[in-house]
Amino acid sequence: MAARQLSQILWRVLRSGTRSCSSGAPVTQPLPGDTSRSAAEELSRRKHFLGEPMTPFSTFLTDSFGRRHNYLRISLTEKCNLRCQYCMPEEGIPLTPKADLLTTEEILALARLFVKEGIDKIRLTGGEPLIRPDVVNIVAQLHQLEGLRTIGITTNGISLARLLPQLQKAGLSAINISLDTLVPAKFEFIVRRKGFHKVMEGIHKAIELGYNPVKVNCVVMRGLNEDELLDFVALTKGLPLDVRFIEYMPFDGNKWNFKKMVSYKEMLDTVRQQWPELEKLPEEESSTAKAFKIPGFCGQISFITSMSEHFCGTCNRLRITADGNLKVCLFGNSEVSLRDHLRAGASEEELLRIIGAAVGRKKQQHAGMFNISQMKNRPMILIGG
Repeated sequence: MAARQLSQILWRVLRSGTRSCSSGAPVTQPLPGDTSRSAAEELSRRKHFLGEPMTPFSTFLTDSFGRRHNYLRISLTEKCNLRCQYCMPEEGIPLTPKADLLTTEEILALARLFVKEGIDKIRLTGGEPLIRPDVVNIVAQLHQLEGLRTIGITTNGISLARLLPQLQKAGLSAINISLDTLVPAKFEFIVRRKGFHKVMEGIHKAIELGYNPVKVNCVVMRGLNEDELLDFVALTKGLPLDVRFIEYMPFDGNKWNFKKMVSYKEMLDTVRQQWPELEKLPEEESSTAKAFKIPGFCGQISFITSMSEHFCGTCNRLRITADGNLKVCLFGNSEVSLRDHLRAGASEEELLRIIGAAVGRKKQQHAGMFNISQMKNRPMILIGG
């Protein structure tokens, strides 16, 4: 299907409000008031997310506040084919020499180690992970790891339509697609490149292949795209999307300004004025998103409230950068090089002690937004989402 035709179809769905989940896949997110889930299933689900696993959790991945880290984000590359304003400085960034980046074998070795200790979800990030030539092979290799339940990817969507059939076959189970505007000209302004229709085609391909929900990440910035909130919400009427509105966050080089940040509560008020029937959905204990649904809509919306209402108390995420550094907090500037220890011949036991020490030093919560904006940290593209 031509990208232009696809864009027109998505817009027709938005405007008509026709409820038609185009993939034909069942909408697994229960509607508010749905009692189809048994009490036993609900209790089991809650026990899992409240930290009552069947076996003792790894002490190496448990911090001093009792948080169990079972979610690992691995950056596959520092490179990207877009130049998003909130992610990369306008002048670009100096890239790490290729020899200093993790090899495929090193990525998989670290993934195996973390999964053996209890990581059950891995998300591949970047840069743009889909520009890494062996991304399909990496997904396939991760899919072989016993105990790994979810393999996700966060992508800008430019190459998604082309690669997704292969990725799905390899074992990719979850997709987040970045899209900050539904206006093609504004898209080019925000990302400093063309490609709007390729992203829309990628979203359609994900729906067509049965991913449900397809998560769409939208960073909301005052004076730029906050006027599109309702248009994004309207997309969920006929499509199995989870549109996730993200508060604008400060990173090196993105010229963060408090006045540009639109808070979760302001966004929620705007949506509720149009759809007062909006209902809050139950949250997983470690969720970063506050989820809502308009009754009768196919999809849902969520808010990532990192700045106005942090969720540090239930954080279960660790990050490995493309150059092999372990970051225990997105907004922290403390890092430890797993790459250097790997290349020095460290045993698994030694690596676990190093990882455990880093996790043990994790702070109770990150600094406030104004302090974060003054701290030295990597640009978002060098952290890996």
